[in-house]
Amino acid sequence: PVVNVSWDDIAREYLPWLSKRSGQTYRLLSEAEWEYAARACTETAFHTGVTITTEQANFDGTGTYGGSAKGVYRKKTLEAASFPANAFGLHDMHGNVWEWVADCYYDTYEGAAADGSVRAHRPDCPRVLRGGSWIDTPRVLRSANRGRMPSTARFIFRGFRVARGL
Repeated sequence: PVVNVSWDDIAREYLPWLSKRSGQTYRLLSEAEWEYAARACTETAFHTGVTITTEQANFDGTGTYGGSAKGVYRKKTLEAASFPANAFGLHDMHGNVWEWVADCYYDTYEGAAADGSVRAHRPDCPRVLRGGSWIDTPRVLRSANRGRMPSTARFIFRGFRVARGL
């Protein structure tokens, strides 16, 4: 995956470039779309069930969650699709790199659109990240977990996933 990119890099530069170059419309997922994709029709903490292992995702395996066993800690980003896909055919929804989504961060979901669309923007709002990364313990990788950062922040364990309009 591409890492060390800010939300601003993606939304203001990469996505317009990709859309123009391809003739298709590309965008970041909404927070609701990301969670739906990560869950892949499950209601558990991970698409893998109530636990996740380091054979299923890239994370700090020295920690445990939900009765899981300890695993390896690779201490780096791995190539995309290094682990089995979820039921929707999507790889690496849990772990490897945090993924920027389109939404502004709000403390609660109160006022969020029921249709899963992007949450209203505020000037200079912090942006939402989902999925956890290789530096995180399994608790952080849960489908419902979320983080936030300024839109200008770049880190070696943060990246993105794009959606294409149909």
